[in-house]
Order: sequence, then structure tokens, then C-alpha cells
Amino acid sequence: MGTKVRGVKGATTTDGTSTKHVLSATEQLLKTLIESNGIAQDEVAAVQFTTSPDLVAEFPAVAARERIGWNDVPLMCGHEMARPGAIKQCIRILILWNTDKSQSEIVHSYLNDAAKLRPDISTANP
Repeated sequence: MGTKVRGVKGATTTDGTSTKHVLSATEQLLKTLIESNGIAQDEVAAVQFTTSPDLVAEFPAVAARERIGWNDVPLMCGHEMARPGAIKQCIRILILWNTDKSQSEIVHSYLNDAAKLRPDISTANP
């Protein structure tokens, strides 16, 4: 199998809505996804970050740049829909990764309260 672009998904929740909370939770999730899959920066095509509408203190992409050092990776942030009953204080990440792995080999991580979003494809909380 040749190199293909694969999606690596994950989500987590924060303990609060401050800049510190957003950056810490994003860093934890991003490191988990990187380590679980063996992702190298130069293999990443792009990363999409979304937050629940209640998280507005900081862009999650700042954690990728400042804490992980992903300065050459295209990063984009947005908000999830304000759907009634949706998980609050939630950060989601979609990494588009150039890899030889099959999609079934990708490890997705859902941490904290976000684990209930996709228990079928998620790893347990570390």
C-alpha cells in the first residue's frame, strides 16, 4: 500500500474556559494522537481544530504552534454547532496525515468527558 492521506480524530473536554484550560487540554490530546500513531510533523498535511461554542479564550491551534512546535503545518480553528445537549467545553481535532498505514490502523483518542462521543473507535483515557 502506498502513502495516502488519513484522518486521525480525537476530542477532549476542559476543566474550565480560560486560555490555560484550552491550551492544556489541546496539548494533551494532540500529544496523545501523535504518540499513539507515530506522527511526524513533516507527514502532516493539515490540522482542523474545533471547539464547542463556550470556548472562546484562545485558539487551540496556538497549542500546536507554541507547545508542539508545529509552525510549518497548516492549522485552522472553528466552532462546532451550538446543538442543544452537546458536550460543553469540548475540543476536537482532525489531523490529515500522510501515511502508509491503513485507516483501520489509525488510533483515535477521546479523552475525559469526550470519551462518550465515540467509544467504538476510541482508546481508553491514558
